[in-house]
Amino acid sequence: MQKWLLIAMLFLLSACSEPDIRYDASEARIAPPVNNSLYARVNIDLKEKHFTTPLGVKVHSFGAFEVFWDGTRLGQNGIPGTPTRAEAPGTETSYYQVPDALSGLGKHVVELKGTQVHLNEMGRSVMVKPESYLGLLRRPLIDLAFVNLMAGAFLIAAFYYVFLYLNSQAKTKTTLLFALICILFFALLVMEYIKFTIDIPYTRFYWRLSLVGWLTFAIAVLIPFYFIIHFKLPRPALLTALLASVLLFIYVFNYGHYDHTAHLYSLTWWISSVLVVIYACIKKRKGSLLVLQGLLLSMLISRYMYYDFSLYIAFTIILLCILYLQTNASRQLELAHRESQLLSSRLQLELVKKNIQPHFLRNTLTSLMDWIEETPAEGVKMIKALSGEFDLMMEMSEASLVPIRQEIDLCKRHLEVMQFRKEVNYVWTEEGVDETETIPPAVLLTLVENGITHNLPTENSLRFHLQFYRADGFKHYVLDCLGKSRPAGNTSGGNGFKYVKARLTESYRDNWQFEAACYDGGWRNQIQIGL
Repeated sequence: MQKWLLIAMLFLLSACSEPDIRYDASEARIAPPVNNSLYARVNIDLKEKHFTTPLGVKVHSFGAFEVFWDGTRLGQNGIPGTPTRAEAPGTETSYYQVPDALSGLGKHVVELKGTQVHLNEMGRSVMVKPESYLGLLRRPLIDLAFVNLMAGAFLIAAFYYVFLYLNSQAKTKTTLLFALICILFFALLVMEYIKFTIDIPYTRFYWRLSLVGWLTFAIAVLIPFYFIIHFKLPRPALLTALLASVLLFIYVFNYGHYDHTAHLYSLTWWISSVLVVIYACIKKRKGSLLVLQGLLLSMLISRYMYYDFSLYIAFTIILLCILYLQTNASRQLELAHRESQLLSSRLQLELVKKNIQPHFLRNTLTSLMDWIEETPAEGVKMIKALSGEFDLMMEMSEASLVPIRQEIDLCKRHLEVMQFRKEVNYVWTEEGVDETETIPPAVLLTLVENGITHNLPTENSLRFHLQFYRADGFKHYVLDCLGKSRPAGNTSGGNGFKYVKARLTESYRDNWQFEAACYDGGWRNQIQIGL
């Protein structure tokens, strides 16, 4: 950030430095066109020169013409048309060197003679500016050096964030949005400064300005939209539509005034962004204060610098602020990923502990001893059921999602073990189960254990019924424990429900719902997972 602020200050100092030439220039006297002819005359009075290099003159005009300084031909821009030859359009801006013998202080006359076959209806004026010829040649190179630096940086950033979005599991909107803003900003820089690298005939002058305007329009929508999304303002679609409507009104009301329209676009996105960021500051959203400082700095630069420079420096500062928000968001995702890894490890440990907790083992082994003493054959069946449950539990312990059939098998194994322990007939039924679905491990098992805890058997039987269906954009799991509800007590589920919710959050973030409650027929658990 400090590097870019230093560049901005250098631009500011250069813009505020004393000019190397002082002169007076009259308005161009343009003769009425006859057969698309072009003749313009500008009187120049050179007051001071602070350079020893040759004098140059910069001409802004449509047409194809020759340039004369005190009657001496300096050169030509394009090829003027004749009755037997079509005009070869020149560029809107052209540069010429003035002979040393004619560059002294005092009054001089600049004349343009040629043709303007196209765009006569635009009524664009002729402007002539004397400067150091070396400066005229050098300034575009200096401008392009800084522009290439900015454009290259944001092109790389655009590709980086596009690849980051495509290869990331957490596909956040702001990542793709920032990549799009970087691409548009790169395109805007290219379109604005392409005039220094290729010759653009004056007949296509407004094509470039139109593209610059629409690129500025898109950026003026997307930058405030980014802040709206990042800082989580309410009704983002409505706010963005309102902003776009204001920009469209500016476009229609100022149609044909390209520079003024772009100026108003920039002012609109700046004001919109400031309002959004002030709201974020009031809500104490992280990073909002830094962005507000960046916005104020960009306005300060725009106030004291030439528009063509200040606009892109201001854009760069804002994009650097957005880049800070992006890196900060990436850091938060990294921290969240680490926490999820720790949570996953804790859940794996919890899953293993579920079946090796002391009271479960003690009660199970006590029942096992009784069965072996009384009915060895049944004791062997209990050993096999317990072993099968442990095998499945260990197999699932390191997975975050398991096939639904594997989870159901685990529940059946557990009910088989509990049937030996409590000598109750536990029955499992299911309806509509999709064999291709997955679910976090031991979630249904935990609900089965809860059902055993919260319900008493009816006629020495307790039935579990699992139903699966899709509706309203969710996958629904409904597990009923059909029995007689125990007297009212703790219905919060304790650690069991905490485990279920933690597993669902690990796999589905916030895209799930869970409810559990008793009813006349027993105990019902409902899990809804977003499609």
